[in-house]
Amino acid sequence: MTSDIHLAFAHPSERSAATSMGDPLDRISVRDHTVEVEIGAFQAERGTQQRVCFNIVVEVKPLTGPINDDVDRILSYDRVTEAIDIELAAERINLLETLAERIADRILLEPQAMRAFVRIEKLDQGPYALGVEIVRSRPLRSIEKRSMEDPKPVVLFLSEEAIHSPCLSTWIDQIEERAIPTILSVGMALSTRPRSQAALAQRRIDLLAIEQNAWVLAGKDRRCVVVETLTELDWSMKNNQIAVWAPSKIVLDAVDGPSVQPTDVLGLMNWFATQVNARQLFVIGEDQRHRNDNKTVFVSPNQCDLPLK
Repeated sequence: MTSDIHLAFAHPSERSAATSMGDPLDRISVRDHTVEVEIGAFQAERGTQQRVCFNIVVEVKPLTGPINDDVDRILSYDRVTEAIDIELAAERINLLETLAERIADRILLEPQAMRAFVRIEKLDQGPYALGVEIVRSRPLRSIEKRSMEDPKPVVLFLSEEAIHSPCLSTWIDQIEERAIPTILSVGMALSTRPRSQAALAQRRIDLLAIEQNAWVLAGKDRRCVVVETLTELDWSMKNNQIAVWAPSKIVLDAVDGPSVQPTDVLGLMNWFATQVNARQLFVIGEDQRHRNDNKTVFVSPNQCDLPLK
């Protein structure tokens, strides 16, 4: 029992040594790598950074033949810290469990890596450390390589007038017939929404107002499905589902979020189109050509034929 308790709180390197089986594996480790990051599921953790400490051990296949002091033959420590940086930069994460899983999967993409021990601890939540520790080994689940598999969708913004246009079903018919990966987006409904003195609270209220309008649009055609995460969007595009973007989660979780407020609907749409690597942005019913944006196609809400490429 004493040994078990010791191992439960021991450094991952000791856990690795105690649980090794079969032929011995080499180990590399990164200890006490501490960064400041915004992370956490609670509202009090939003808009503020906290210290997070990483301890990681990677078991690797022993090299065959002489190393010859050649860094290209080994798994560099930089690959471990890069895995941390990449996952922290991808999006704002709520759970340490999610972050640990993603880091382990990314490390295990390295051909030498056989098993990864990942311990992550929050250091600023009290006079103690709060954390998780996981161990993962091959075979591993594949990590999405978005740069390789990006569907390059069309983003189609519908103004309030366009949502209620008699052309709506015709537009959706054209999207469906051409099987073009498409994400529909909307602005806020024209009805009065609550007002708050706090900027962050008002931002949430405005984003929720957009989401309410997304549900209004989805209710007009059963082929339109409201989605709120990048994973759902990716699945929708790859499975010919017409997604309607509910922006709150993606906007609030973005590491490099939009510089505009939700009330600037076209500014928000341009940011979103960049996030999903859209091939084109169509704007139906908002005439703002003075923005001089050559990538945006403006369409009248009475024009039933979309100039889709």
